[in-house]
Amino acid sequence: MRALNVSKPWGLDELKIVETPDPKPGPGEVLVRMRAVSLNYRDLMMVHGMYGRAPATDGPIIPFSDGCGVIEAVGEGVTRVAPGDRVATMFFQGWLSGPPTLEKALTALGAPIPGAGRELAVFSQEGVSKVPDFLTDQQVATLPCAALTAWRALFEDADLSPGDTVVLQGTGGVSIFGLQFAKAAGMRTLITSSSDAKLERAQALGADHLVNYRQVPEWSQPVRQATSGVGADFIMEVGGQGTIEQSLKAVRIGGHIAIIGVVAQGGSGINPAVLIGNAAKMQGVFVGSRDMFENMCQAIELHRIMPVVDKVFPWTEVREAFEAMRAGEHFGKIVLTF
Repeated sequence: MRALNVSKPWGLDELKIVETPDPKPGPGEVLVRMRAVSLNYRDLMMVHGMYGRAPATDGPIIPFSDGCGVIEAVGEGVTRVAPGDRVATMFFQGWLSGPPTLEKALTALGAPIPGAGRELAVFSQEGVSKVPDFLTDQQVATLPCAALTAWRALFEDADLSPGDTVVLQGTGGVSIFGLQFAKAAGMRTLITSSSDAKLERAQALGADHLVNYRQVPEWSQPVRQATSGVGADFIMEVGGQGTIEQSLKAVRIGGHIAIIGVVAQGGSGINPAVLIGNAAKMQGVFVGSRDMFENMCQAIELHRIMPVVDKVFPWTEVREAFEAMRAGEHFGKIVLTF
């Protein structure tokens, strides 16, 4: 079989396709023929040697956590799935339920566990989950990280109700899933972007309020206006230091800011006095458990939520896919197909 490898000195130039022996499942394991993987910002950082809790390594590593495939064979004692089942890979292979722990966090695909960027892969039966039949392989591949991160932030960590106001930053995978989930739950949504064209696409998905942050850098003001001065109940914070100041100004007293990413540059960071003054909660979010994933899939099936796949590349064109991500060309998710 063929697999993607990247190693020190890292970078897109070091991302290669290599030939390796076909793996075989052992006891409690399943062999999956991969059909699609989706890109996350984490994957781009990993390829550049900039991400991971695992001990430092010179590589090689097999990237990608988010995949869809079909079970080809199972090892002794496997009961969760059977040959022919279509499954998604779990981001954390060992986080099945309950709260996060360091031990669970050290079971992420890509690093330290070899990822889904290969034609054939062996996983623990506990690290895969069946998925809604109505979704395509490409759509399923978007679920393990981006969708689950948005789901956990909205429905596991925050205390939200229909009619609450949710702010989504940008139009990447997590924010678009956040928009879709929030609308399905009856919440009012406000989304920001630097592109009017992307804002129009977000409006077509049901966004109630649109803000171009290039034209309105102080985007906390239209959030306040949309909420009659009260502020947002929830903010999906993906920018980090470059956007957190505006999030703190936009959130209501006692509101919730979910810290998802660090993609924005500049900014002045966190002013503790502002956080104290609005009594808001800030919580870091790194994906979720298998139980959360399966609850999310039930909601996706019930509401017939269609993940937004914006760009599709053959997996052999992985560099081009990463360059599209780095350029911020996408709306929703970028997917590689096998």
